[in-house]
Amino acid sequence: MRSYSNKKRYFVWLPLWIALGIVLGLFIGSKFSVFNSTRSLFRGGSKVDAVLQYINEAYVDSVNTQELIEKALPGLIAELDPHSVYFSAKDMELVGDELEGHFSGIGVQFVLRNDTITVVNVVPGGPSQAAGILPGDRIVYVNDSLFAGKGMTNDKVMRSLRGEKGSDVRLGIKRLGKASTVNIIVTRGDIPVNTVDIAYQPAKNIGMIKVNKFGMTTVKEFITAISKLKKQGSTSFIIDLRQNTGGSLTAAIQMVNEFLAKGQLIVYTEGRAYPREDAVADGSGTTKADQLVVLMDEGSASASEVFAGAIQDNDRGLIIGRRSFGKGLVQNQQVFKDGSALRLTIARYHTPSGRCVQKPYELGKSSDYNQDLMNRYLRGEFDSQDSIKQTGEPLFHTVGGRPVYGNGGIMPDVFIPRDTIGINSYYINVMNNGLVYESAFLYTDKNRQRLESFKTWEELDAYLSYQPLVQNLVSLAENKGIRHRPYLVAESRTLLMSQLKANIVRNMFGDEGFFSIILKDDIVLRRAIELIEQGKASPVSIRSQAYKK
Repeated sequence: MRSYSNKKRYFVWLPLWIALGIVLGLFIGSKFSVFNSTRSLFRGGSKVDAVLQYINEAYVDSVNTQELIEKALPGLIAELDPHSVYFSAKDMELVGDELEGHFSGIGVQFVLRNDTITVVNVVPGGPSQAAGILPGDRIVYVNDSLFAGKGMTNDKVMRSLRGEKGSDVRLGIKRLGKASTVNIIVTRGDIPVNTVDIAYQPAKNIGMIKVNKFGMTTVKEFITAISKLKKQGSTSFIIDLRQNTGGSLTAAIQMVNEFLAKGQLIVYTEGRAYPREDAVADGSGTTKADQLVVLMDEGSASASEVFAGAIQDNDRGLIIGRRSFGKGLVQNQQVFKDGSALRLTIARYHTPSGRCVQKPYELGKSSDYNQDLMNRYLRGEFDSQDSIKQTGEPLFHTVGGRPVYGNGGIMPDVFIPRDTIGINSYYINVMNNGLVYESAFLYTDKNRQRLESFKTWEELDAYLSYQPLVQNLVSLAENKGIRHRPYLVAESRTLLMSQLKANIVRNMFGDEGFFSIILKDDIVLRRAIELIEQGKASPVSIRSQAYKK
């Protein structure tokens, strides 16, 4: 009976013990499930996802994993090639305007003078002109908050004045001759970003077009410029791509199309996940037989090199100047829901002869890559063709049989060293400190009423030639701690005078006058004109000549 009784009690309590064990197991499991689930993730799937989930579920303090991702992504992408890059949503507000051809803002050109926003120019037909803002106005309040003093930066100003199209911004203006603040409400609108700086004739029947980047509006601007110059009698063209860092590959292809015959290869792209794709001229161009010269330097990159490579490989025109940057990688941009974006290298582009002009790089070592231009300068490449280091044999040939080099940029057909006349330590000092621009602004601001009386930039240029602009600059520089060096000032006087006049003219008449003055004594432009006048820039002439590399 005793044995039976014990067995009975055992069976009575057994279900209770089992239930208690299950509850305890669930409790313990809940405490340690995070480790089990995370361990399972580490055994398969994405390690990045596993790490983020582990941090999110088990880290000792609360963490904003989205902020972690934002901070980590730039470093992650930096381990790839030097041209793949991640932009935060905040950065994209400014970067995105580069290629779109416009941004939304109030439409003023400004300068920070004594920590105060001073309007240098107002975009014609823009929101600020419609609202009554004038050149010379000081913006001291933005949306009723003081907007002056220490801490003011160009980036802060742009982020405050730009904004959604149709939105209003309240500005408090200090205006010359007005004792009280002038309050103006400006409704933001689309402000065009011009990519063609100037289109004019530097010599009879020769048209020159300077392009600063390749964007959404570039082709339209370019075709308009060609049409304008042809109406003025231009039968030869100079395309200035110096310091043009590139942009839209499509824009470059469409521009080259203006100069090539039907069926001629412009460029082809190819990548691991992207099969070869050829871009071929359709024959609709309006300047297929005119003489052509393309100006390049070490700042010409990407789409600029596509343009120059197509012209050179098809023996269509002459490339003159200095070796280009050497960017042969193609990026594709993906925009995320929060407005951030990733520009990822997806392919390489090749010129018609088959060469890729991308200079060598190592993954994750962008600092070494970025040092390349300085290395070129230090070994004298900007001043002597003999100092250029070629990294390969001339294994490629143009359609006419001329040898051309591969990696490391586009080598010019005619090398022209940088112009060092007037450039000395004093000139470099005042330029690096922004004093030429500041001196030009101060002169404009002080003499605005007189300057407004001139009808054309040419009249103003003639007047300024007799003004003491260099003396004003020297005085300003002395006040800023840069000692007057009479010999060096005399050596740089012509160059400084040209820069000062050009900036004052730009303040009053815009870019056309500025570039016309700056380019007046440009040695590369002069050489381009000489080659055209000698008839050496036509396709027939190029194929019959051998230019030294």
